[in-house]
Amino acid sequence: MSRQVQITFDAHNPRALSMFWRDTLGYVHPGPPGADLPEGADPLAAWDEFLARVGVPEEERNTRSAVEDPEGRGPRLFFQQVPEGKVAKNRVHLDVRAAPGLEGEERMARLEAECERLVALGAKRVRRYEPEPPFGGGHIIMADPEGNEFCLD
Repeated sequence: MSRQVQITFDAHNPRALSMFWRDTLGYVHPGPPGADLPEGADPLAAWDEFLARVGVPEEERNTRSAVEDPEGRGPRLFFQQVPEGKVAKNRVHLDVRAAPGLEGEERMARLEAECERLVALGAKRVRRYEPEPPFGGGHIIMADPEGNEFCLD
């Protein structure tokens, strides 16, 4: 029997980091428990209202956040607030598959375009690796706004 996977990020600002990954992956923020949000409603505003209604102090309202694949195929990403900063390279990272099936210059051009989009969202470009056939298609190492490394693959 298979299991579902949730990927958890430690973060200083869970809401902001979840917004970056939402926009990177095309994910969505789920609404609060029991909420049936109308089309076009802002789930983050619904969370703010929910947390205020249930008495969560304002200083504790950005201690966690989550995003989900709207198609239900990808893993849920959960962001939890921690006091310490990132001090070393990730031991696990995400590969954002921005150019599946492409090779050579066409692949690298697609990765460069995606890199540019993500830098505009707050990511940092770290390093480009050129294609090395037959096994290396080329990729770009990036870091999210809190310094977590990921690859554009």
